Amino acid sequence: MEQRTYNQYCATARTLDLVGERWTLLLIRELLTGPKRFGDLQASLRGLGTGLLAARLKHLEHEGLARRVTLPPPARTPAYALTEAGEELSPAILSLARWGLKWAMGERRETETFHPGWALLGLRACFDAEAAAGLRAVYEFRVGDEPFHARVDDRTIETVHGPAQRPDATITISNDAFLRITGHELTLAQAIENGAASATGDSEALRRLSTLFPLPRPQSREARSL
Repeated sequence: MEQRTYNQYCATARTLDLVGERWTLLLIRELLTGPKRFGDLQASLRGLGTGLLAARLKHLEHEGLARRVTLPPPARTPAYALTEAGEELSPAILSLARWGLKWAMGERRETETFHPGWALLGLRACFDAEAAAGLRAVYEFRVGDEPFHARVDDRTIETVHGPAQRPDATITISNDAFLRITGHELTLAQAIENGAASATGDSEALRRLSTLFPLPRPQSREARSL
């Protein structure tokens, strides 16, 4: 597939030459949370055909943004992972996510898919490092039937697919309630009160949870009159 170019000697244009094609940034989003098999990527990126997915992965490999790996036991299957250059796109992806929460989300459309695992990057995008000062805790989240966890260590955060070995706090919540919290229609406390969520574990870790991931308030993009 011929690669299009802006033909501009500019860092922004050169970057968009590499990652500006449709689906490319979403592929990088998926790989930012760890290596993925071809089938995993297909499942998360519904609407992306097999041929185009293969072409986008080949492009990322050719440009040194992704590489082929073998997953550790017991899987031992081929997968794709980001290179160092690919990983360094993380701040840009997280900034886009924060911008989107404020300026782009709105109500969910009927045709839009949702995967709870996308919340891993959402947690990183909204993480307030100052609010985590002095805190060392592992939070396990179970959104729908998908578990993942966040390890907070004094202003830093690591998010990982799968359950935690020894979580300090566990939050279980339905997909619907999670989406309503994301849309500012519901708070976690309200979800717990009405039975759509539960929270167990260390009381101090749970108390500080409410300050760790502040969601940007949605804003309208309509031009304001002067």
